[in-house]
Amino acid sequence: MNIRALQLGNIDFSREFTLSPDIEWNYEPTLDMADAEYDIAIIDRKLNDQEANILARIVRAHSLFVLDDVLLSDRMMYMMKSRCGQKIARNELPSFLEKQILNYFGRPYGEKFDPHTIAITPGFQGRVYWNGFTETVMEGDFGSQMKQALYWRGNIPVEAGQAIDLWLEYETSGYIEIELQIVQFVSGSVASIQKIWTFDEKTLQHPVTIENKKQDGPVFISLNAKGKGKLHMIALHDRYSRRGVGLFLPGSQRIVTSNREEIFAYLDPGDLKPPLCVYFSGYKTMEGFEGYHMMRRMGTPFLLISEARLEGGGFYLGNEEFENCLKEVIEKAMQELGFTHDQVVLSGLSMGTFGALYYGTMLRPGYIIVGKPLVNLGSMAKAERIERPGGFPTSLDVLWKQYHHLDQEAINQMNQHFWEKFDQADWTGRAFYVAYMIEDDYDVDAYAKLISHMQGRGARIIGKGLHGRHNDDTSGIVHWFLRQYRRVLRDGFGRK
Repeated sequence: MNIRALQLGNIDFSREFTLSPDIEWNYEPTLDMADAEYDIAIIDRKLNDQEANILARIVRAHSLFVLDDVLLSDRMMYMMKSRCGQKIARNELPSFLEKQILNYFGRPYGEKFDPHTIAITPGFQGRVYWNGFTETVMEGDFGSQMKQALYWRGNIPVEAGQAIDLWLEYETSGYIEIELQIVQFVSGSVASIQKIWTFDEKTLQHPVTIENKKQDGPVFISLNAKGKGKLHMIALHDRYSRRGVGLFLPGSQRIVTSNREEIFAYLDPGDLKPPLCVYFSGYKTMEGFEGYHMMRRMGTPFLLISEARLEGGGFYLGNEEFENCLKEVIEKAMQELGFTHDQVVLSGLSMGTFGALYYGTMLRPGYIIVGKPLVNLGSMAKAERIERPGGFPTSLDVLWKQYHHLDQEAINQMNQHFWEKFDQADWTGRAFYVAYMIEDDYDVDAYAKLISHMQGRGARIIGKGLHGRHNDDTSGIVHWFLRQYRRVLRDGFGRK
């Protein structure tokens, strides 16, 4: 949990306060040149414009703190806005350096437990089945007393001083009550217990946090239940906790729907000038955002979007509530920056291309930049049976999640769902930049169909085909993707 901290001031705080050994403290009386990026910066004196410009390059948004009695130049006032800076009262500094700074660690981590690691407690007499990797279903009598119904194989290691956020996705019908139980053992033992946490359903309406204040030790997680009915155990997520200052990056947002589905978003205002570059994360088994450093290097305002409902992600498809929430995240970022739809770029690679193109039908951005497009999700799932067996099983989960069937009718519905939205959108004056694999084994006809559905619609489409299957030349796709981004920023927005 290493934290790279930068302090600018006349007095070195590390000589005044006791700091955690997890903090790599860098005190700089002056700031002449710096290449490294810091997880957090604390400012205790007035900066000149050159120092403010350097600081803009080396500190992340939402991670800049200035003591409240420090005078701010005009340039530094701009910096506070572009880096989402915050002020610290001087009398609160000791508490901040002791506790809050620990939430700004550099490397986030999150994961979703594989539903097939769930073990059913011996003795349950009801019906149990798995719908692919989307959920585990238990149906029957769980008994009149609260007792263990299932548990997850494989314990989670928790270091001393570390906090873990847990989020449970589930549904119940009938008369069932549940609670989540977490047991922490002493490291190296399966008998010596450090602590037990039990969370009821009311508490589970929000993410729950366990904090290890003693010594290293793994935790074992199980679900207790009582009553009769059906339990859909969809997912258990665990993430390194920032104790309320963001999920995977400081300042990130978590949006959750009424049926417990999550969307994650992270806005960096950049230089506050158009365009807003929106990047949808691709397939990613480790939860979190993709493309942070790539987008940060562009210098523009950018918005990262991610979700982790299925293994690697659910292609940003959902019910009306879920899709409206995601659309509103982008619109809210536009409003905060004062940008129009023409000043928005939607982008993504592989799974992220569906997000960019699908929400492009609702937002009509000025530009869409995608690499390895996937749009015929029904056909992509069908290819798993013969053309690409075992290559991308998440495609089957996406189809099942949307239609609860894997038959030809569901395949056709899934394909048509995208094209109906695409054909209803007004693409006049819009520009598409698309890199695709000529022998793509995921969605063979994606680019050809984009061309055919775009004809006569008043939009420009610039394409580049590379030989190979879907995952054969990712570096070539990314290189072209970045070149088109630079082209759009230069020609469309006058950026050099």
